Amino acid sequence: MYTVNEEGLLNNYAIEPAIQYAEYPSPEQQRRYAFQGAIATLFVTALILTSLAVG
Repeated sequence: MYTVNEEGLLNNYAIEPAIQYAEYPSPEQQRRYAFQGAIATLFVTALILTSLAVG
């Protein structure tokens, strides 16, 4: 999509969306993120140990 200004010049710059500031995660969200990180760590550790046992 493009626009033309009043002088007839082409303006093909992207339209910038409005800025939305992030909110700090709530304590429940922080606990959930920590739990997900712990599960991911256990999963990766299990994968590494399995690959070492097989190889």
